[in-house]
Amino acid sequence: MSGPRTGYGRWAGSNPAVQQIGERDVRPFGRTGVQVSPLTLGVMNFNLANEAEGVRVIHRALDAGITVIDTADVYSRGESEQVVAKALTGGKRADVFLATKVHGHMSDNPNHRGNSRRWITRAIEDSLRRLGTDHVDLYQIHRPDPHTDIDETLGALTDLVRQGKIRYFGTSTFSGAELVEAQWAAEKRGRERPASEQPPYSILARGIEREVLPVAQRYDLAVLPWSPLAGGWLSGNFGQSHRAATSRFPARYDASLPANAPKAVAVAALEELAKDAGLSLIQLALGFVLAHPAVTSAIIGPRTLEQLEGQLDTVELSGDVLDRIDEIVPPGVTLNKADAGYEPPSIAEAALRRR
Repeated sequence: MSGPRTGYGRWAGSNPAVQQIGERDVRPFGRTGVQVSPLTLGVMNFNLANEAEGVRVIHRALDAGITVIDTADVYSRGESEQVVAKALTGGKRADVFLATKVHGHMSDNPNHRGNSRRWITRAIEDSLRRLGTDHVDLYQIHRPDPHTDIDETLGALTDLVRQGKIRYFGTSTFSGAELVEAQWAAEKRGRERPASEQPPYSILARGIEREVLPVAQRYDLAVLPWSPLAGGWLSGNFGQSHRAATSRFPARYDASLPANAPKAVAVAALEELAKDAGLSLIQLALGFVLAHPAVTSAIIGPRTLEQLEGQLDTVELSGDVLDRIDEIVPPGVTLNKADAGYEPPSIAEAALRRR
């Protein structure tokens, strides 16, 4: 079996001289003309209680060559954005492609959520204040909202672009059909069009290969996959580091549940494959996601400096390694549907399926 290939195209042996992300080529952000790093720093795990560590992680990521920081208003109810603001003082903001999101519940008020013009125009002001900036580079709709006309959302976002409060906007965890609808609505109504999609994607969750990634390529959308390590299943240290996540999200993390049994089997096989290829499981997982031609930048979400250091080294996988991954988890297959990131109300709510 051929060894893994590094970012400079060399074939590596059992101890590959992998390259840190800052030493690799940047990638185009769709058709915007913007160039970004192949890794994005996701800061969902940071809040004011761990602010100092969050700032250290952000500074180290920037020093390592990561140019994109991804947060959301709903992460710790705005505290993640505040940590980012703290880290980007002293002139650091200028060279960062800063992304945040809107959609999730920010209070018990039913209008403090969703994709309406009323909420989006308020939420962006709140995010800008917390982030300590006059604009964000990418404003993302965190989830679809079947109760809101897509043109309502696109109209609000277009106005924000023209006001200079956001440079681009995108979506997250949209289906292929929803991505197409947004593109068509933008063209029909003369709106700015979404520039990106942020879907869940990992070796264990490959469902987006069927429609989402081909649609993204068709419309030149940048793709920023979240959870490339499958929520820690592909971190090489799942049992120790995700006890808390198991209690909060058992459907995804409880290894004793039948729905997660195929994931455990796949992880064991992937660990053997990584060992044979002279890689860590993290390198295998990130290399897989970055190998897809639709992918722009994979989002990593370390909690600590130690975790960050373990995720900065990336490799380009050889064809036979990718083929062996396909044998373990077939293309287009998500082993546990809970890892798909979003279930539409038409499926989740029984009342919508009953007469």
